[in-house]
Amino acid sequence: MDNISQHNQKRWNALAGANALFSRPALELDAKSAQGNIDPEGRLGSIRGKQVLCLASGGGQQSAAFALLGAEVTVLDIAEGQLARDQQVAEHYHVAIKTVQGDMRDLSAIASTSFDIVWHPYSLNFVPDARAVFHEVARVLHVGGIYHMQCANPFTCGLTPKDWNGNGYSLKYPYIEGMLLESEDQPWAYARENYHGEPIPILREYRHTLSSLINGLSDEGFVLQHLSEDLHLFPNGEAEPGTWDHFVAYAPPWFGFWATYCPRT
Repeated sequence: MDNISQHNQKRWNALAGANALFSRPALELDAKSAQGNIDPEGRLGSIRGKQVLCLASGGGQQSAAFALLGAEVTVLDIAEGQLARDQQVAEHYHVAIKTVQGDMRDLSAIASTSFDIVWHPYSLNFVPDARAVFHEVARVLHVGGIYHMQCANPFTCGLTPKDWNGNGYSLKYPYIEGMLLESEDQPWAYARENYHGEPIPILREYRHTLSSLINGLSDEGFVLQHLSEDLHLFPNGEAEPGTWDHFVAYAPPWFGFWATYCPRT
């Protein structure tokens, strides 16, 4: 593993130990809530019997939802602490979930054209080269397969509620592809008062410009079907400036991409 993999592995194992928000297994799902968690708009259609790769998606959340809806689920994640949560939900719901420890940039442990769906929640910005990930996803998807990916809003990546200057949220970093941005975890990420383990490594993210995301997908044979700004966050422009609710009203933090793999012949 390179330094990036080592940092991500150490960080996410520590976050799992801190019971961080994205490390809490979904243990109270039924079919309806599972559908609402992963596909409230019904874009996937029926997934029963579909082969699904939850990419860099450990934590026992998306895997549980897909398995309850009848999919054949594989989870790949860098951190064994995160994968343990997926094993936990498999036992809890009496479903089969395969776990593979690995880096999203290297899916060599997975055979080509193995999946109908690759589900990639927020993690792309933890590596500097989005194209390397897109290339691997294209290799493991069937033609016509669906790739859902969530990433940082390229224009607001690096901004936090602490950047409120009295009039707005100040841009601080150049708009450069692959630029490393470091910041503290948001207060809602995990309960500091309840965590007494080793210090959690700092959040390291890499900016991916909008052109690199769209062109990178296109160059690998993906056709963009839908783009969302994840406004289900319910932003509140009347909230106290400098709070998370106010911040997301002015600087939407995440994009969601839906794409179909249709390679050119």
